[in-house]
Amino acid sequence: MDRTTEGLRDDDLPVVFRSSDAASLIGQRRYVRGTMWRLLLAVSAALCGALEHRAALIGLVTVFVATVCVEVWLLAERPEQAWYDGRALAESTKTLAWRYAVGGAPFPTDMPPDEAHRRFHERLETLLREAPATSLAPVGAIAATDAMTALRSRSFADRKRSYLRYRTEDQQRWYTTKAAGNITRARQWRLLLIAIEGLGLAAAILRLTGLLTFDLAGVLAAVLGAGSAWFAVRQYETLGRAYTFAATELSVVHQRLVLAGDESWAQEVADAEEAISREHTMWRASRGAS
Repeated sequence: MDRTTEGLRDDDLPVVFRSSDAASLIGQRRYVRGTMWRLLLAVSAALCGALEHRAALIGLVTVFVATVCVEVWLLAERPEQAWYDGRALAESTKTLAWRYAVGGAPFPTDMPPDEAHRRFHERLETLLREAPATSLAPVGAIAATDAMTALRSRSFADRKRSYLRYRTEDQQRWYTTKAAGNITRARQWRLLLIAIEGLGLAAAILRLTGLLTFDLAGVLAAVLGAGSAWFAVRQYETLGRAYTFAATELSVVHQRLVLAGDESWAQEVADAEEAISREHTMWRASRGAS
């Protein structure tokens, strides 16, 4: 089978996608690592503060200096902006590429090839002009790829089969898997935080009765705060609900696509891409991204 009937892989998308995707992944890794270090240092500060000898006090000063350095770096670099902006540009580019490749609006297959290519190029140029600088690594050509053009030139049946299998069904499976994973992690973190709260209560009672002289409750309070902050950053519950909703909505869209004929195909593809884009818009909004 010709590989163009297998759908579009990441390598088949415009270089803008790969560039913005790379920028997003780098930003995400830096933000997550920076946040992790900030929370670990907060717990370390609580542990050093609970100790009463000179070495612990020196350690406390060192921890606070390191914490300030991490905070300044996060403030100066703002890696979360590269994460959010890069992901927005990557997903917008992917949506345009699929619309073009399978004849979705605004690139129906009855449009002359030169006109369709020109319109695609204009839409991608608009995305690049409006994209923040943090959303991109260096880019090259922004034209439609050979794989996109080859898929577009195939029969309606081939384009429909490719879009159903390698776009909507793949995306639905991704949402379903991510929803289940986030729901499971949310439950695990809730149980872990409850366990830490229980240990903190026990440590406080032991300290009150004099059976424990070390301020373990204070350290556990710091651990609880760090765990709660990490739980909020990862947003497992919010993502679990959002991905579940997106998977359900996409199943409805998929059924409409199955029943769609050549006449309604362009609009049905556009509606499907709008449904996929809504999930990402909700994701950005939940993180306070504009």
